[in-house]
Amino acid sequence: MPQGGELTTVIRKIVQIDEELCNGCGQCIPKCAEGALQIVNGKAKIVSETYCDGLGACIGECPQGAITVIEREAEEFDEKAVEKHLTEETTRASQTPVKPQWPVKINLIPRQAPFFNQANLLIVADCAPVAYPDLQKQLPGKRILIGCPKFEDARGYAEKLREILKLNDVVSVTVVHMEVPCCSGLKWAVDKALQESGKQVPVKRYIMAIGGELNEQ
Repeated sequence: MPQGGELTTVIRKIVQIDEELCNGCGQCIPKCAEGALQIVNGKAKIVSETYCDGLGACIGECPQGAITVIEREAEEFDEKAVEKHLTEETTRASQTPVKPQWPVKINLIPRQAPFFNQANLLIVADCAPVAYPDLQKQLPGKRILIGCPKFEDARGYAEKLREILKLNDVVSVTVVHMEVPCCSGLKWAVDKALQESGKQVPVKRYIMAIGGELNEQ
């Protein structure tokens, strides 16, 4: 980048999004490690060309085939700008106030509530916050729903979550469960709820390892 902050353009590879094919599902967003993509007015957009490295990690996540990598004149990829952007986004998320909610159990929480408006949901197996006490610090700014698919009805969870997704303007869903077979029922319930709700909401999944590590899938 030249002095004075003026951006330079070069011929390079960069992601291109076909707006006619894009349905705003957001599945590409979590796979963009540089934070170059956001959903704007119901469509995936590159928020800044300097954040896009052109490698296309997001392509395989698009069920509509709306993302390609092309070669054209674009602003240079700027690694330092990406680092600053990601730091600012993390700080903003951690500082965004989230008013307390109650209850948090999936079976008890209402199907529709003001705290679900523009909410980022954290759907978590009830053992996980105990095994990883800093879970809310690691994943800040989210509305928490807790359940245990082993001792409660996973199908009931799917039905409840489906109604929550249908009746509220949910922005994203993060699922966290333990590294044990019975916990996978929580992911099943979320997938089922999303399918039946007809909503396109970006989803992230984390598995809590036996040793306490939080691993993104």
